[in-house]
Amino acid sequence: MFEKMFHLKEHGTTVKTEVIAGLTTFLTMAYILAVNPNILGTVMDRSGVFVATALASAIATFIMAFLANYPIALSAGLGLNAYFAYTVCLGELGGEANAFQVALTAVLVEGVIFVLLSALKAREQIINGIPVNLKNGISAGIGLFIAFIGMQNAGVIVANDATIVGLGSFGEAQVCLALIGFLIILILAHYKVPGSVLIGILATWVLGICAEKLGWYHVDAEAGVYSLIPNFSQGLQLGGIRNTAFQFDFGWVAKHMIQFVAITFSFLYVDLFDTVGTVVAVADKADLLDKDGKLPRVGKVLMSDAVGTIAGACLGTSTITSFVESSAGVAAGGRTGLTAATTGLMFLVSLILSPIFLAIPGFATAPALLYVGMLMLSSAKKISFDGDIADVAGAYMAIVMMPLAYSIATGIMFAILTWVIIKVAEGKFRDVSPVMWVVFVLFALRIVTLVTNFM
Repeated sequence: MFEKMFHLKEHGTTVKTEVIAGLTTFLTMAYILAVNPNILGTVMDRSGVFVATALASAIATFIMAFLANYPIALSAGLGLNAYFAYTVCLGELGGEANAFQVALTAVLVEGVIFVLLSALKAREQIINGIPVNLKNGISAGIGLFIAFIGMQNAGVIVANDATIVGLGSFGEAQVCLALIGFLIILILAHYKVPGSVLIGILATWVLGICAEKLGWYHVDAEAGVYSLIPNFSQGLQLGGIRNTAFQFDFGWVAKHMIQFVAITFSFLYVDLFDTVGTVVAVADKADLLDKDGKLPRVGKVLMSDAVGTIAGACLGTSTITSFVESSAGVAAGGRTGLTAATTGLMFLVSLILSPIFLAIPGFATAPALLYVGMLMLSSAKKISFDGDIADVAGAYMAIVMMPLAYSIATGIMFAILTWVIIKVAEGKFRDVSPVMWVVFVLFALRIVTLVTNFM
């Protein structure tokens, strides 16, 4: 059955190898089941987000397995979930009661657009219209942004009246344990231990439980500091999905169309090149690219991502995207969709562990954000700082504005506006693709709305 479905012999693999590879992939990306509820839980029901993340990840990964037959797993993308919670819900929408519903609506629309773009085979053409420097600058900026969020969640970086931000207190268990967890992940990653990020999170959490028992970590529910010990008395805590599933607000969209388009486009833009870059990187590692460096059945791969995003929006989580951690499964021998199917099955199994994942605090997931942020920041080394000043300035604005303005969308907006304006000033109109002109106009309109709001 597996041979007929996944063509194992053709890819030089076996059922055992594929299953082990799928388990390896799951271990390397299971941290998202703890991180995503902590990030989106700032504006949504945490238990609902956990269930939505597990189910949407399973659905999207199964589609990748059976439609595209590739060893690539999907889940809620880091950076995109931070944009969802901190930029859109708490920033642009000011923490309104319906903020997460507006954001979920944007994710749904983004998914529908991606389905259309994938069906029309236009997605890669759009990717090619975006300058390479901007892609790398945005990736690096997102890395700094999610690292900043991680340090905030752990109290490593705190508000300071004199300098805006400052170093947290090392008298707090959260601060010390988060930094220790980061070091654990780095050491495990050095020795190529499978699941190093998940192990780092769990180790930090266990150390936190010890700190709670010793009285160093103080539980104060009124201050939002909860016990780290899992509560199994309430069962699997799966009912929260009722508070997140199909929570859309099209009425708000109709009244704020320009703002909504800007929000949706930011989701679209980041997911656009993030998915293609990840898929190509994993496929290259698995030796799945053809002689021209292209990926066979790429349309089905992108369609899996698009449908997964729609499923995620309907269930109640931010954009679903391909995970570069899939390369760990590939390194373990995974070559077909059976690897992805195994990973998808593990996401379903994880539902019975909901009390454990929901007990993991923000400071325990902070090391994962710091580590992933570090990996994303490495894109900065690909930026050509000796080339056209427009390319340099565009990438620079993305890197600087995302963490400092606390917004991925703002970073993308300033990067693109700067790049187009400088290109025009240089007289290089032909360098600006139709895609970039459309994006420029959208963000220019966004600037106009921001100006009029303050007049």
